Amino acid sequence: MPIKAILTDIEGTTSSVKFVYDVLFPYAVRQLPGFVREQAHDPQVAVQIAAVRTEAGEQDASLEQVIDILLGWMSEDRKVTPLKALQGLVWQRGYETGELKGHVYPDAVAALKRWKEEGYDLYVYSSGSIQAQRLLFGYSEAGDLTTLFSGYFDTTSGGKRVPASYVAIAHAMGMPSEHVLFLSDIGEELEAANAAGMAVCGLAREGELDILHPVVANFTAIEPSAF
Repeated sequence: MPIKAILTDIEGTTSSVKFVYDVLFPYAVRQLPGFVREQAHDPQVAVQIAAVRTEAGEQDASLEQVIDILLGWMSEDRKVTPLKALQGLVWQRGYETGELKGHVYPDAVAALKRWKEEGYDLYVYSSGSIQAQRLLFGYSEAGDLTTLFSGYFDTTSGGKRVPASYVAIAHAMGMPSEHVLFLSDIGEELEAANAAGMAVCGLAREGELDILHPVVANFTAIEPSAF
């Protein structure tokens, strides 16, 4: 079936892993404790604090204990939805003040713009929250790229290494999985998407990617019509 939509990962795919680990994560570690203390009574923050207590199985945890849990999850690089949501709120402040600028590889910017012009629907699927995704592309070094995308998906759609997540995403797109091309730098994610019926292409920007699917070094080498 012809490809009609392209679903892309962010970290290591459209954007540098170093940006996430050397810029975004350290910023969140520095800013999150104070942010949670200041905004604890804000409804959108309060609901995430409650979700942290539920996820950790510590319903009676104090605010300081919640902060400790969050910092622990960050040190472990846990893909926990309330943590991702709170990180997104912290990063929003950083982007809005100009302290942060989202990194997107120039080859990804050029290809995404070209694919949009060619009529492909573009979507994002990342372990980072939808809010964090919008911020990265909205405040990117290349300007506001959010107009390129038709939708965003995060861990609320399921784990990225689970085929059912990709089935659910295709359903949300309103098209068969076979019409979707998924891009990622993680073999297990590519295998899960392929098991769900999607065409896949691996990105190996640094090192190698050992999979039985097409692998390219950057977006310049990807031609959706070839899949």
